[in-house]
Amino acid sequence: MARRSWRRLVPDGIAARMALTVVLALLLAQAISALVYLTDRGQGRPMHSRVELFDRVVAVVQLVAATAVADRPRVVHALDDPVLGVEWVKSRPSFESRHVGPGLELFRSHLGEALGDSAREILTEMRNDPLLAPPAGPLAGGDTMHRVRTLRLAIGLNDGSWLVFSATNAPDGAFRLVRFALWMVLIAAVITVVSLLAARRLTAPLAAFAVAAERLGVDGAAPPLAETGPRELRAATHAVNRMQERLTRFVEDRTRMVAAIGHDLRTPLTRMRLRAEFIEDAELQRKMLADLDEMEAMINGTLAFARDDAQHEARVPADLADLLQSLCDDRIDAGAAAAYVGPAHLAVVCRPVAMRRALANLIDNALHYGGSAEVMLVADGGQAVVTIDDSGPGIPAALLETVFQPFYRLESSRSRDTGGTGLGLAVARTIVRGHGGDVTLANRPDGGLRVTVTVPM
Repeated sequence: MARRSWRRLVPDGIAARMALTVVLALLLAQAISALVYLTDRGQGRPMHSRVELFDRVVAVVQLVAATAVADRPRVVHALDDPVLGVEWVKSRPSFESRHVGPGLELFRSHLGEALGDSAREILTEMRNDPLLAPPAGPLAGGDTMHRVRTLRLAIGLNDGSWLVFSATNAPDGAFRLVRFALWMVLIAAVITVVSLLAARRLTAPLAAFAVAAERLGVDGAAPPLAETGPRELRAATHAVNRMQERLTRFVEDRTRMVAAIGHDLRTPLTRMRLRAEFIEDAELQRKMLADLDEMEAMINGTLAFARDDAQHEARVPADLADLLQSLCDDRIDAGAAAAYVGPAHLAVVCRPVAMRRALANLIDNALHYGGSAEVMLVADGGQAVVTIDDSGPGIPAALLETVFQPFYRLESSRSRDTGGTGLGLAVARTIVRGHGGDVTLANRPDGGLRVTVTVPM
């Protein structure tokens, strides 16, 4: 129930969902930016520059020294801030370490001179900082305090009390830029991941629709598509399901009509065959029986082409290499010039009976019209590719597609011994295309015809 309630809040259209995805990405970017801003502020402001620090320390010491002892806590509290902390203590403070060096000694010396007492005791403590390089002048030479993370000064007053100054320098300079760059990269990565996930979820129904539609194009008996997703996609899916239903009814009606015609034609053919037996002229009888046989073969081929019993055959993994090898062996046993070249095993998902019928038609065509059949099998890019070469005269380039039309025969005679019924290639292409593949013809440069069959593995 909770999931259904949540879905009611999601827009129903693709355009609205895309707009919502963009808005959510922008809100996420604003939230992360605000988090970075607040986090960065919480780390404190940077320390004063060297000159500012010097001037402010001198001013604070002079002000506190001139203030009555009773008022000093209130004045010091007012002077204390996050940039430069100020504390008034009555006893000498204990520092963890005392740094020495030309830079610090010079800093303390000038600080004492500015306070009017060069002998005044000044303690210093710095952390995370190597010895400061000596400046070029008393207060010149550039700002070197930016290298200090924490600086503490303790300056003694004339009454024996002390003022303790503390300044903390937030990371800045190159490191600050690196940190900013890392934040930006993190923000971009988070937004990219969230956007990709949202886009993937948004387009997942479209991808599923494309896959299901492709399966429908290959297998007309595939179940109807699930009508889910945005409103536009549900409408498209409903239209495809209705189209599939109409096509199924059309094919079934056509099949029933052709089957009825074939059944009705068998009865007069049977009567004609019986009457032909009473013809005394042997030559005329032979010709009539041959015509009846051809008519019966054409009816059987037409029924098989229209009905395509293989459509109701289940798709199962089959060894295409073994199937081709057995077809060639059968032809060799019958005295034909057939040969197989390829792997010993290659599995494809197909309707085995239908695939055997299609390949048998193509091999028999090569043997009948080309005198030989060299069958080769390779796996190429997720497809099984079968080539059947013969040594015949080939086919005119303008007719390489025309010969796939039902009942079309290059042989102009109506003899079954020379031209067949003209359905072999049509049936073979129909079956292979029903598996998502195709059958093409091409004339070989050195003579003969090449038939190429591609079937998804």
